Amino acid sequence: MNDAHHRDADAPLRMTDAQHREMRNAQHRETQRAVSGFRGDIEGLRGLAVLLVLVFHAGVPAVSGGFVGVDVFFVISGFLITGLIVREVRTTGRLSLARFYARRARRLLPAAAVVLAAVAALTVAALPPIRWSGVAGDLAASALYAVNWRLADQAVDYMASEQASSPVQHFWSLAVEEQFYLVWPLVLLALVWWHRRTGWSLDRTLLAGLAIVALPSLVWSVSLTQVEPGRAYFVSTTRAWELAIGAALAIGAVRLSRLPRAAMVWAGWLGVFAIVVAALAYGSSTLFPGYAALLPTVGAALVIMAGLAGRGRNAAGTGGAAGYGRGVGRFLSVAPMRAVGALSYSLYLWHWPLLVAAEAAWGALSVVEGILVVSLSFVPAWLTYRLVESPVRRSGRLVAVPRRALLMGAACTAAGVAGAVVVHAAVPPPPQVTASAGSRPATQALAETSKRPTAKPPPQDEPTSITLDPLKAREDKGPIYRPQCHQDQPSAELQFCAYGDLGSDKVMVLAGDSHAAQWQPALAAIATRHGWRLETYTKSACGFFDVEVGVGEPAVPYPACTAWNAKLLQRLTGPDRPDLVVTSSDTNYQVVRGGSILDPQASRPAYVSGLRRSWQAVRAAGVPLVVIRNTPRVNIDVPDCLSAHPRDLAACAVPRERAMAMSTDDQIRAAEGLAGVDLVDLTDDVCPAPRCAPVIGTMIVWRDAHHITATYARSLAPRLDRAMAQAIGGRTSSTAE
Repeated sequence: MNDAHHRDADAPLRMTDAQHREMRNAQHRETQRAVSGFRGDIEGLRGLAVLLVLVFHAGVPAVSGGFVGVDVFFVISGFLITGLIVREVRTTGRLSLARFYARRARRLLPAAAVVLAAVAALTVAALPPIRWSGVAGDLAASALYAVNWRLADQAVDYMASEQASSPVQHFWSLAVEEQFYLVWPLVLLALVWWHRRTGWSLDRTLLAGLAIVALPSLVWSVSLTQVEPGRAYFVSTTRAWELAIGAALAIGAVRLSRLPRAAMVWAGWLGVFAIVVAALAYGSSTLFPGYAALLPTVGAALVIMAGLAGRGRNAAGTGGAAGYGRGVGRFLSVAPMRAVGALSYSLYLWHWPLLVAAEAAWGALSVVEGILVVSLSFVPAWLTYRLVESPVRRSGRLVAVPRRALLMGAACTAAGVAGAVVVHAAVPPPPQVTASAGSRPATQALAETSKRPTAKPPPQDEPTSITLDPLKAREDKGPIYRPQCHQDQPSAELQFCAYGDLGSDKVMVLAGDSHAAQWQPALAAIATRHGWRLETYTKSACGFFDVEVGVGEPAVPYPACTAWNAKLLQRLTGPDRPDLVVTSSDTNYQVVRGGSILDPQASRPAYVSGLRRSWQAVRAAGVPLVVIRNTPRVNIDVPDCLSAHPRDLAACAVPRERAMAMSTDDQIRAAEGLAGVDLVDLTDDVCPAPRCAPVIGTMIVWRDAHHITATYARSLAPRLDRAMAQAIGGRTSSTAE
């Protein structure tokens, strides 16, 4: 009797549980719909983010960290996209990948295709031809949303990192988001499957999966930023956690909507404060993303979270300022902020190409010019929004049939790639220009007033019946840049290549960074002439010195350089030490002391001391040492300039005094008083006039802003040979010029 009574009591209890679950799900869906209404505060937050980016790119010094606006975008995207996916799963029990990708295609690809087509036209119209091939590659990578990985590779390529910015460099952040959009729905589907199989709650399953993605990404971001900040800035793996913060907010939106409104008012204001502090306090020396990215991303999360408070208990409303009381949402939801937010995508797309084109036309932009250009970008942004972005996104035909939207997206991608093909095909052959009879180049006249006569051909400001190919000049690096010869930054291995008379028992070693490596063609010719064997031990951004230095922008400690130098010193002073060491290096190093990067002023005496210690060790081993003084730094991309001014080479000349100041006299100071250390100064051969000319005779002198071409270095072999012979007392014989 009692058992029967219990069985009868159990049945309605089970039914009640089922009813409760259904009731909770219904309430959850209703609250989710309220939470997912239009968010005027998020639209305004977009506006704030894009304004920070625009002002930063315009060069306003006070907003040196305006790049954090991109991180705010990442959090917003993670929140909105995950919200869409989770809402569909909760409402229908499934996710239509076709509809999801079709929405993304309608939202993003048409405007991007328009801008990529415009960039292709701007490239041919405004940029020097030498840049066209590189921009074509960037256009293709941008159209395929992989440009961030291309830029990451360039960031750690010492020779590529100093070239002019690409007009589509800003597409890196769009590439990160697109990669997230492609992968994240698939991850969520797998998590939903796991939820149904295990019986875990959906929120618990999604948050656990999110943590598995986000935590390793954050750890990797911190780790990679400490050693390769340039690469860490662009790769998707260091940014996934930022999008995951927004995703976590979307998953927990219902619970967050029940938080006390008063507390969330303060949280929202704190979030905006965090974003603004990051924008004002961060700068080029900030290691980013890493730990530093937490401030703007958490700030953005607080703003979004503040806007959730109370929405689950009330109607979603219109999203206007009136619905946010005293919270930060009231400020962000005012009409001007929402208007900028609505244009934010098109503004972001347009402003950077216009800045790059303006800089190519006018030179380095002042702050006022930068602000003018980004202000003008509102015009094409508004037109793109009204004529392309908004109509396509709301197109009934595309909304009703996802396949049409996907085909349209594929066509937009193909158009971007086609633009890249057109730009690459438009790359012109090197210009053939003949100077008029009787012309007397201005830089030739300057050369006649040089400090001492020179037998070298005079500097030129007009090509004289020669073919100048700036693109070939950029690649004119010499055989030392073949694989396994010149070491890249990550490697600490001591590898070398040999030139000259390979069977000779007379060994000359070239040691140092890329400013030493540039002399390999000349030293190889000297070694061949005199029957010596030349061994080269060179490494990017790592001179021959006994001091810890930083590398990159912003600078981080460079342990691979320290380890490489220790091995190099053993080679130069060990049992098989060479008969002669030749070294040179750049002088713009920042020294590390106690784990911290010293400023340039404090670094100079420490750098000089580091040079002296290494040089003294070589001399103590009885090995003569020749130091080739650092070449002048013109600090303009010479091939780029020549490409832009093929008939006016003097436009690319730089005052000698300024170029010498950039290269400093640190090597002279380091060599003072060191017996057996001889300094060779070829400055008058590289820059024989009051203005350093880009072309001397028929040769382009510089292949970038501070390395001379292999062709020009080889032409200086007789002079270098004579100077070395005089310095070391006939160790090598002088050759006739």
